Amino acid sequence: MEINSNNLINSDVLQTKKFDNIKSEDIKDEETLRKVSNDFESFFLNQILDVSLRSTNIAGEAAGSDIIKSMYVQSIADSSSGTLGISDMLFDFLSKNNK
Repeated sequence: MEINSNNLINSDVLQTKKFDNIKSEDIKDEETLRKVSNDFESFFLNQILDVSLRSTNIAGEAAGSDIIKSMYVQSIADSSSGTLGISDMLFDFLSKNNK
């Protein structure tokens, strides 16, 4: 199998509607900007965990195990949001450059 950028990434993974309704004038408020930054970090963690746990059988191999694994990954990503520092860096960058 040839390895190239087309088969290293699942194109469905990058399609999310979580950030579609955000407008630049909406993120001038610090509270909204913090929420958007935390949501991005959660999304980023979800993608990393999804890729890294894809070949494991952490949720078993029975029917529905993919759903359970997806819920597990989402839960970890949501609860870890705001703890890695990515959201802090993004918040600082956007708050300084969005004035």
